[in-house]
Amino acid sequence: MIVDTLANRHIYQSLSPRLATALEHLATTDFNQLPVGNYPLDGDNIFVIVNDYHTKHRSTEPFEVHQKYIDVQYVFSGEEEFGYLPLAGQTPSKPYFDKHDYAEFDYETNKANASYVQLKAGMFALFFPGDMHMPGTGDIATAVRKVVIKVKI
Repeated sequence: MIVDTLANRHIYQSLSPRLATALEHLATTDFNQLPVGNYPLDGDNIFVIVNDYHTKHRSTEPFEVHQKYIDVQYVFSGEEEFGYLPLAGQTPSKPYFDKHDYAEFDYETNKANASYVQLKAGMFALFFPGDMHMPGTGDIATAVRKVVIKVKI
């Protein structure tokens, strides 16, 4: 997992050409002008999800993990917290769902081992396979516009 701001995106662009494309797209797109929805950036190799929502309390949300895609989660406006812990030794509460590339993990089972990080407007998090994460949470319901870019490995 990596957490940073777009001002430092150049540090991570050498990790993969697709990741470089995703980070550059975040830095050069006015997401105020895009409606909520899914947008292809490079077919199924890179696609963009723009979403508006209110954060939820962490006790109501599962952790998730992906196998085929890196999650680039960028808070355009608002702020949220996310939970994180390594996948090693964890058992999913719902099996891997190939079509949507995720498995879910129960909050109660994993809450004692998780760390929580604030993600404010202008910040992004990179979640790689093996990074269990729980996005979109907060103690108080807060409006968030978030852009998630899925980057195929």
